[in-house]
Amino acid sequence: MPDGQNSRKQNSKQFLKILSKKQQMTNLQIREIQPSEYPVLEEFLYNAIYIPLGEEMPAREVIFQPEIYIYVKDFGGKDDCGVVAEQNGQLIGAAWTRIIPAYGHIDEQTPELAISVLSEWRGKAIGSKLMKHLFDLLREREYRQTSLSVQKENPAVRFYERLGYEIVEERESDYLMTKKL
Repeated sequence: MPDGQNSRKQNSKQFLKILSKKQQMTNLQIREIQPSEYPVLEEFLYNAIYIPLGEEMPAREVIFQPEIYIYVKDFGGKDDCGVVAEQNGQLIGAAWTRIIPAYGHIDEQTPELAISVLSEWRGKAIGSKLMKHLFDLLREREYRQTSLSVQKENPAVRFYERLGYEIVEERESDYLMTKKL
């Protein structure tokens, strides 16, 4: 095959790949979580667990430890707020806040954040879109800030900083961060 034809064929394949990805993302919907979807937060909670490279994921039952399960237990109270990313009918990400006595607790007026995007969908700005939508909902509910706890070695620290979170306390293995809304 002449070089020109081969080159055009490769360019055509690359274009179709890009087009396919763009079409996938045009079906993306970011919306408030529905009560019937609250149970799926358990799966997103498990996926939110940071595991350093080379380490094994813990057994799924780890989410039922009280200090972890508090992030989803009986979700749907007056201070609970959550959004999901939906792609072609499948939930692929979630971000939610609660006022709970957990790792990122600041005070009784500051909801603590949890976020998770399925691994195959990471790096596509879905987390940023979830957060923007969640911040809008929190502002509507007149919250002034949100908090989170993140392990120091977790690459997500940079993601949170780009979104405006600041480290307010450095602890032994994690950072306590807040963002003004």
